[in-house]
Amino acid sequence: MQVRPLNQSNRKWAMDLIKEVWISTKIISKGRVHNANELPGIIAIHKNHRVGLLIYNIIGNECEIVSLNSLKENVGIGTALLKEIERISTLKGCKRLWVIITNDNINALHFYQKRGFKIAAIHLDALVQSRRLKPEIPFLGSNDIEIRDEIELEKIL
Repeated sequence: MQVRPLNQSNRKWAMDLIKEVWISTKIISKGRVHNANELPGIIAIHKNHRVGLLIYNIIGNECEIVSLNSLKENVGIGTALLKEIERISTLKGCKRLWVIITNDNINALHFYQKRGFKIAAIHLDALVQSRRLKPEIPFLGSNDIEIRDEIELEKIL
């Protein structure tokens, strides 16, 4: 598997994937609006097929994973993308890598914790504010769990 920077030739594919997962290229975390089309990213390629995408945002000495998407689970795509963003973050002088997931996303909670991330904060009822910024956010998520809270996970680099 190859992991490489998201470039202009892959940008349309990436934004189509983001729209499929997030309804639009607008992604909300901690009350902040991210336009995924304006952020850097990395893609995973396996046998000449794009199989994963990670969009990130570096501010100061912190890197936020804004979106991590694997088109096939349990084959190492997410892990490869995560290793690469850790490498990039370290090279850029970041001290902290973090991500926001919602309370319904048990698979993501397991994925990140298994790879050394710790729960840094729980933002109760954060989706009330998020829905003001992006009303199309659904009320029910994975396993019909009401989406209410944000869980902030971090890895100190």
